[in-house]
Amino acid sequence: MSPEARRPELVNVPYHVAIIMDGNGRWARRRGLPRLAGHRAGMENIRRVIEGCTDFGVQMLTIYAFSTENWQRPPEEVQGLMRILEEVIDERTQEFYEKGIRLNHLGRLEGLAEALQRKVRYAVDLTRENSKFVLNIAFNYGGRAEIVDATRRLLAEGVDPATLDEATFSRYLYTAGLPDPDLVIRTAGEMRLSNFLIWQTAYAEYYSTPTFWPDFDKQELYKALLAYSQRERRFGRVSDGVPIS
Repeated sequence: MSPEARRPELVNVPYHVAIIMDGNGRWARRRGLPRLAGHRAGMENIRRVIEGCTDFGVQMLTIYAFSTENWQRPPEEVQGLMRILEEVIDERTQEFYEKGIRLNHLGRLEGLAEALQRKVRYAVDLTRENSKFVLNIAFNYGGRAEIVDATRRLLAEGVDPATLDEATFSRYLYTAGLPDPDLVIRTAGEMRLSNFLIWQTAYAEYYSTPTFWPDFDKQELYKALLAYSQRERRFGRVSDGVPIS
């Protein structure tokens, strides 16, 4: 019997999984490679994780690829990350389009090179009508910056404070129209959000693994989904059947 045949069934699969991809640098260092080799391996791993998501029934994936704080890294590393993103867009956009994958960008385009901005917009526009799977790429993204930007748009449009509620505010976020994540996975053993989707993950389940992102394969994804399926999401309510006294 194959290992897959012996797996317990996933009885409750999350619709939307978000991943903080961590550990690329440490993965490279353990192999005596430069950090950019780790980032490149991490980008290559995205395809495997998408395939795992579709096989297990996850319908939306959000990945944290570059934060607003990452600009503070050494210039050569930042430039290398920009090149890798540009290469991924060049090499994968048509493939994603043909496979029915819709691409969304979360974050600020400002600050990116003009050529890269055009390529991001092209990829988003080309795949806009796809519906088999949704991949959100958080690049030049910060959760606090997102809330500030949303507030600026609310003020610019003259939204009446008396009518402002959570649903209205959500429509001004980068993720407008998208469901909140059900599960947040962080690789490389870290236990913090790092300014990632801090509004949207208020009721998400969390899963941390010591596995570095380039090694986070289909089996590791399954472990995360299995842990999720064994939890009870209460959203502030008590468990079913628990007496209130």
